[in-house]
Amino acid sequence: MFKEFKAFIMRGNVMDLAVGVIIGGAFGAITASLVADVIMPTLGLVLGKIDFSTMGYEVTKAVTDATGKVTKPAVIIAYGKFIQSIINFVIIAFAIFMMVKAVNKLMRKKEEEPAPAAPTKDQELLSEIRDLLKK
Repeated sequence: MFKEFKAFIMRGNVMDLAVGVIIGGAFGAITASLVADVIMPTLGLVLGKIDFSTMGYEVTKAVTDATGKVTKPAVIIAYGKFIQSIINFVIIAFAIFMMVKAVNKLMRKKEEEPAPAAPTKDQELLSEIRDLLKK
């Protein structure tokens, strides 16, 4: 069973998938930072100093006790963070689209390369004559 598992893990497709998942996770983190730290503050500034990360609708208020300690947190629909997630998704989807487009273009070039032409009848006859003369 261990040998089968080792053979399964060492297949090229599994290793490629593992590398893809790791790189995808790192790319997702970079994109999330780009959206949260660069794009959204810039967009918020352009739209009148809006902070998308704090945008939300408070469904119920927080409940506090006599000492001021929160006993029941507020219920908030955080649509600002949802907007950030949508922008993050669009950027990742666009990057994947561009990568797939580039790979498809490379694959098409490989397919379009013409195969070497087969020898004509004259060339075959000449090759046979040459071989007979060598003998």
